[in-house]
Amino acid sequence: MHRLKTILLAGALATGLTAPALAQRAPATITPDHVRAHVDLLAGPALRGRGSATPDEAAAAAYVAAMFRGYGLAMAPGMTGYTQPIDIVTLRLDRPPVLTANGVPVDAPLLFSSTGQPVRGKLAVFAGTDPKQAPAADALIVTGAGVNGLQFAGGVDPAKVKLVIIRATDQTRSYYERIGGRPRLPRTIKGEAPRPRPTVVALNDAAFDKLAAQDGTDVALELPGLVEQAQVTTNALGYLPGSDPAAGVLLVTAHLDHLGVRPDGKVMYGANDDASGTAAVLELARTLAGRKHRRGILFVAYGSEEAGGFGARWFAEHPPVPLSDIVANLEIEMIGQQDAKLPAGTMMMTGYERSTFGETLKAHGALITTDPYPEQNFFQRSDNYALALKGVVAHTVSGWATVPTYHTPEDTVDKLDIPFMARAIQSLVAPLRSLADSKAKPEWKPGGRPSE
Repeated sequence: MHRLKTILLAGALATGLTAPALAQRAPATITPDHVRAHVDLLAGPALRGRGSATPDEAAAAAYVAAMFRGYGLAMAPGMTGYTQPIDIVTLRLDRPPVLTANGVPVDAPLLFSSTGQPVRGKLAVFAGTDPKQAPAADALIVTGAGVNGLQFAGGVDPAKVKLVIIRATDQTRSYYERIGGRPRLPRTIKGEAPRPRPTVVALNDAAFDKLAAQDGTDVALELPGLVEQAQVTTNALGYLPGSDPAAGVLLVTAHLDHLGVRPDGKVMYGANDDASGTAAVLELARTLAGRKHRRGILFVAYGSEEAGGFGARWFAEHPPVPLSDIVANLEIEMIGQQDAKLPAGTMMMTGYERSTFGETLKAHGALITTDPYPEQNFFQRSDNYALALKGVVAHTVSGWATVPTYHTPEDTVDKLDIPFMARAIQSLVAPLRSLADSKAKPEWKPGGRPSE
């Protein structure tokens, strides 16, 4: 508790906020100093990378909530506070997995993901490259030339294949570090069943080639030291009521968590991903809270995006306002650096062509453009997607979505382009203000609304 109070006081002093009444004299512009104050705290050593569903994430949510209150925002309708705790059940593996072939241990299996259940059965060798053509098998080893093993595993039908074995390459090892240096085990909202997915294991060249020569052999993957634990993830919400209750609500969001502390002790600070977006939500709240608008504006910082989007998914299932009242959702993620592929000073909007939202914002001065990476499917990979699946016009804006520091310990505040961030956030103020005072609303274009 003392640590949390220290963090909140430091944040209040850094941003010049010490009382709720200060919303009345908040500056009308976004300044680099304000942006820097937020990211310094959120991505600083005190919060240790804001690991999903950890006390560090809860401290970050408390900071955001305190800022919302300091800006004069109200609690969201029906809520009794500015934070929304969500019970999570997760599995943790305290010992290395054990993979055997005909009872003989296979060298150093690297477990990427698992259902949390052991796998036993016959091995099938698949030399193809299309996961949709993979045969039904208890265990499948993928030997196709040039196959990206992780992408292949992601396309396999979990109803057909229990275990996918891939070759460990520099790329797969790098990705393992990017996901926190630990396997992805089931983590669910309390009461929900885990989403089905195949277990994925990578092997070094020697072990892979040896096993690939044993088509039909009996394989078994055991998970000793599996522990179930209860956790809590936390959303932070602040609400600016509108003057016309029938006009609907704008939703402005980011995720406040990151990857926390890796098993090797390295801190994944997450300055760009997504302290930058959280700072943007805070600055937009501070600036837009200066007066009432026709529409309400709901500001939310989600927990546990990195662990499966639990904060956004919970919000979508338990919204404080009816989803039908949400006119549009603007998610802000990774705006800390400018992508060289984009026009100078601009951000990209995922799924720009799916709706009229981007065009509406751009027409009023938002520094946004289309996504130059359609092959990356970024529209489906951020918290906006949970709302979009419910029918809400929801998109994410980013500065550089493929930045080299993504999911590395080098994602630190010193790598951020703070002036670019301030200009980018400022460009969203007038468009959001205009939309909040308008009778018009963004719409999906034909075929733009996603479905499961």
